[in-house]
Amino acid sequence: MPLLNVSPPAGVVKNGTALQQANTWSDANLVRWYEGAMQPIGGWRKRTTAAMDGVCRAIISYLDNSRNRRTVAGTHLKLYFVGEDNALTDITPSGFTTGNANAVQNLGYGGLTWNTSTWNTPRPDSGAYTPATTWSLDTFGEYVIACATSDGKIYQWANSAGTPAALLSNAPTSNTAIVVSEERFVFALGAGGVGNKVAFSDQEQSNVWTPAATNQAGSFTLATNGNLMAGVRLRGETLLLTDIDAHTARYQGPPFVYGFRQAGTGCGVISANGCAVADGTAYWMGNNGFYSYNGSVQSMRSSVGDFIFSHLNTTERSKVFAVVNSQFSEVVWFYPSAGTTENDSYVSYNYRENHWQIGKVARTAGFDIGAFVFPNYTSADGYVYEHEVGNAYDTDSDVFAETGPMQIGTGDRMMVATSLIPDEQTQGDVTATFKTRIYPNSAESSFGPFNMANPTSVRFQGRQVQMRVTGDQPTSWRVGTMRLEVVAGSRR
Repeated sequence: MPLLNVSPPAGVVKNGTALQQANTWSDANLVRWYEGAMQPIGGWRKRTTAAMDGVCRAIISYLDNSRNRRTVAGTHLKLYFVGEDNALTDITPSGFTTGNANAVQNLGYGGLTWNTSTWNTPRPDSGAYTPATTWSLDTFGEYVIACATSDGKIYQWANSAGTPAALLSNAPTSNTAIVVSEERFVFALGAGGVGNKVAFSDQEQSNVWTPAATNQAGSFTLATNGNLMAGVRLRGETLLLTDIDAHTARYQGPPFVYGFRQAGTGCGVISANGCAVADGTAYWMGNNGFYSYNGSVQSMRSSVGDFIFSHLNTTERSKVFAVVNSQFSEVVWFYPSAGTTENDSYVSYNYRENHWQIGKVARTAGFDIGAFVFPNYTSADGYVYEHEVGNAYDTDSDVFAETGPMQIGTGDRMMVATSLIPDEQTQGDVTATFKTRIYPNSAESSFGPFNMANPTSVRFQGRQVQMRVTGDQPTSWRVGTMRLEVVAGSRR
């Protein structure tokens, strides 16, 4: 009897209808494809010994000049230093203006003021939107530069656990974000409350901001209607992202110091922390798509974009956080799904193998390996977690991947399956469940789960079949090419 390959190519395809997802993986959770095999993502464990006060919206790690590992994290209430002993130290600057954990958008059916508009009518797009408070953090040598959206001031932490961060003297206020350029200038974005204005300090002098013949401090107002939200450091230039477009700043020396140009339109970033850099390329989530920049802005073709943007809680879009997981060549975006107010889901892009993955993990911020052996992510519970550690999860969610429909030929005949030939690194670590239908929108019948044997006896029929592979053991299993032994049945 013929064998039907029921292991599609790597990555998830979740755009369009069910039949348009035929012969692909159409759903997954806590699973990745790497080096040609499907496997579970690594587990996690708590790193910190106590919970932070507030929800962490940015976290950074680095090595100081004495090669000590440092971590700084910002919540909507405080700024913290996390030592190598994993204990928290409050380094919140004096006079810091606390923010809000959630966004507020006054556009719903009950929005606006009393007696405005009519009952049961959506309000016009004129209501005030207040995003959740986020931080931008960057290093300036062994110091940390920090700015929170609720406060707008620029602070500097001088790498001393016993000393809070301090206001950076002479820096502009009412800013939206900061970034330190490759040439070691501190950039203030949305400087002075002007959404499209960039101000920069003197080179190597974070507290010199007034332009003079003896320094290189300056400012520039971008030709855009957008508001600056984020900046990232690239090779030879700094990428500046507004909510509607992208610009670059390239160092050219006195008298103008920096040259600015618009790099792309209609490609704004969805949130202040929605961009991450991997191998010299910037990747970010926009309001309705994904983009990359490596000399030019490119719209990324996403096999899951339709699903992500139709299930995203747009009111809480300011919480989207991008982080690189370089061990597996992934850029990961944590985001809040519809019906939730906090990040509970993720979408990731494998930039080396060019495919997408989705799943459910509740994380609010994170950083890649480098100063630390494991990636570190934060949760709304206030703790920092080490990830890619073993295979233990603090969640009851299934670890699975499910295919779209598969059929014999054009689907004009019924499919009768008699056995499954598994392909596992260690047989018995996963189970398989099969779902059959006569028509794409007809009732579904389920068979299994089947424990793996060689071969595995199964018996079902249908015009189309889907396979769900579920991790049955907390191990680092691998699944390759599964095959069904099938014969063509009747046309009815």
